[in-house]
Amino acid sequence: MRMSVLASGSSGNSTYVETEKGSLLIDVGLTCKRIEEGLGQIGTSLKNIDGILITHEHSDHIKGLKVIAKRYDIPIFANDQTWQQLDRKNIEVPSEQKFHFNPLETKEIVGMDVQSFHVSHDAIDPQFYTFMKDGKKLSVITDTGYVSDQMKGIIKESDCFIFESNHDVDMLRMGRYPWVTKQRILSDVGHVSNEDAAHAMKDVITDKTKRIYLSHLSLDNNIKELAKMSVEQILSQYDIDTDNEIQLHHTDKNTPTEIYTI
Repeated sequence: MRMSVLASGSSGNSTYVETEKGSLLIDVGLTCKRIEEGLGQIGTSLKNIDGILITHEHSDHIKGLKVIAKRYDIPIFANDQTWQQLDRKNIEVPSEQKFHFNPLETKEIVGMDVQSFHVSHDAIDPQFYTFMKDGKKLSVITDTGYVSDQMKGIIKESDCFIFESNHDVDMLRMGRYPWVTKQRILSDVGHVSNEDAAHAMKDVITDKTKRIYLSHLSLDNNIKELAKMSVEQILSQYDIDTDNEIQLHHTDKNTPTEIYTI
């Protein structure tokens, strides 16, 4: 498996995963033009995408879906309730491109076993995914207010994680957001903080784990360097070596990460 986080953050999210049999996108939360530009930066194109996995109906995960579905004959996967919400939002997808992928199902797609799992977020039925091939495992988990034992059981022993590290709690509390928005982010259906992410990571990191991408960082309530430092400090308390054994990587709202082979 090879992967790149094309974009990650409050303004838009999309991740690329490929095998020798094909390639997938997890979410298309950018315009079609920006998705195409991001794919171009890693040497590919929407013409080469074999499937799109949708996690939930929030705009920072589906912004480009309507245009992409119209322009490209790409299979699109989402669960039943998310499809209903997309229909209500007038996200028109031809019926022959619609595929149903419900929580806790596993499907073989482009040579990978892809498993979906619930997260705790204020969408209708949000889900994320793990990807398994040849004994290797990638887990993508963002947009969750907390990481449950069930989630941990599913993502544990991954070689690589794309893991939410949304906000610094003090920056959020002191920031410009209305109090109701702050309560929403801090709630069990909001987003995971740097500190809570690190405490969840220590329960799922194993000797297999080599790389973690800190993702979905808030533009207003986090800083890349702060997120990395906060996670490193907590993991070091559990004797998890982020200097030599596990690499922590930033993600960006505009620039794709380099292609990484898992």
